[in-house]
Amino acid sequence: MLEPQFRLAFRQAKVMTAGHKSLKKSRSLPRLVGVITERHHLDIAIRMRKPPDLFELRLDHLVGDVAEVESKLPRLRTPLIITARHPREGGANGLSTRQRRDLLSRFLRRARYVDVELRSTSALRSILERAGRKNVRRIISFHSLKSTPDSRSLRVRARAAKSHGADILKVVTRTDTPAQLAQLLDFITNRDVDLALSVMGVGKLGAISRVLLAYCGSALVYAAIGESHIEGQMSLEQLRAFGIGSSASAS
Repeated sequence: MLEPQFRLAFRQAKVMTAGHKSLKKSRSLPRLVGVITERHHLDIAIRMRKPPDLFELRLDHLVGDVAEVESKLPRLRTPLIITARHPREGGANGLSTRQRRDLLSRFLRRARYVDVELRSTSALRSILERAGRKNVRRIISFHSLKSTPDSRSLRVRARAAKSHGADILKVVTRTDTPAQLAQLLDFITNRDVDLALSVMGVGKLGAISRVLLAYCGSALVYAAIGESHIEGQMSLEQLRAFGIGSSASAS
């Protein structure tokens, strides 16, 4: 049973997307990503009968359990996104660039995707280059957790991500107001770069943003495993109830 705020999010998303010509049935479905930030999340992920399309391994959160995580990964049947988030973009444990590089390097052979922030593309260029050689796809990300830049600024970042070899640009911004959400909607529906986008909000309208932008073609939609500590982040079950994720119809 969906909670009232999520039923409201679904209705509002349908209304907001109704007039957009760019939203066609032929648009590929977004993939659902389960976020692993704690050791027990990995145990849950291993036991899932119906896992999401991908799991994201937040190595900055798991830095104290690296050996145990590494030993359990062969039991995980679903492809991985790995990231070690920059402290200024929500990263845990205040990791240095060297620590983050070492973590990404250690887990790169396990990954289908590696996520590096746009601000870190120079510092972590060696990781991006190795990913390219190993056929690991590259997500370039941008997190603005206090505001939403205007859509023009976001398009500048999309072009920069493309120039750094991104396969996907991930954008996460603050969405407390309809105006902030409208900026993300304008960005994803008026894209001017041939690049897959994963766009979502956090905050008061975070849940609405994830449903709405999934309908608008967001390539990846991220969900909590267990209890979420991010305002607006929904669970796998809630997003599947909206038809999001390749296994949604089977849930």
